[in-house]
Amino acid sequence: MAKKTSKSKKRSSSSASSASSDAIRKTSESSDKEMRPKPAMKPKRRSKKKSVKIDAKRPKKPPTAFFFFLEDFRKDFQEQNPDVKSMRDVGKACGEKWKTMNYEEKVKYYDIATEKRAEFDKVMAEYIKKLENGENEDTDDDSEFDE
Repeated sequence: MAKKTSKSKKRSSSSASSASSDAIRKTSESSDKEMRPKPAMKPKRRSKKKSVKIDAKRPKKPPTAFFFFLEDFRKDFQEQNPDVKSMRDVGKACGEKWKTMNYEEKVKYYDIATEKRAEFDKVMAEYIKKLENGENEDTDDDSEFDE
C-alpha cells in the first residue's frame, strides 16, 4: 500500500503538469488509433469450383519458338558444360542467350513454331467439328452398373 500512496503523492504534487500530460496522452491515444494499421481481415472463403473434366482427346497447344530454341540450346549447353546438372542454370543461360539473339537468329525457331501452330489449328478445327456433331462425346453405356 505504501507504494500506491507514493504514486498518488507524485500526481498530486504536480497537478498542473499532470493535467496537461493527461490531455497530451488523450490526444496521442486518439491519434495512435488513427495511425495504427487496421488488423488484416481474414480471407473470405471461396466457393469450391466444380472440377472441369479434362478431355484427353483434345489436341495440346504447340510449344512456342522459345521452347524449340530451348531444345537445341540444352543439347549444346550440356555438351559444353557436362558438369552443370541444374536445370535452373541451363534455363538462366538459355534465357540470356535468347535475349541477346537478334531477329534473324530467331527466325528459324519462329518458322518451326508457326508450322506447328498451323498444324494445331487444323487438328483443333477437326476436333471442334467432331464435338459439334457429337462424334467425340464419351458415352457411359458401358457402365458396370448396367446389366
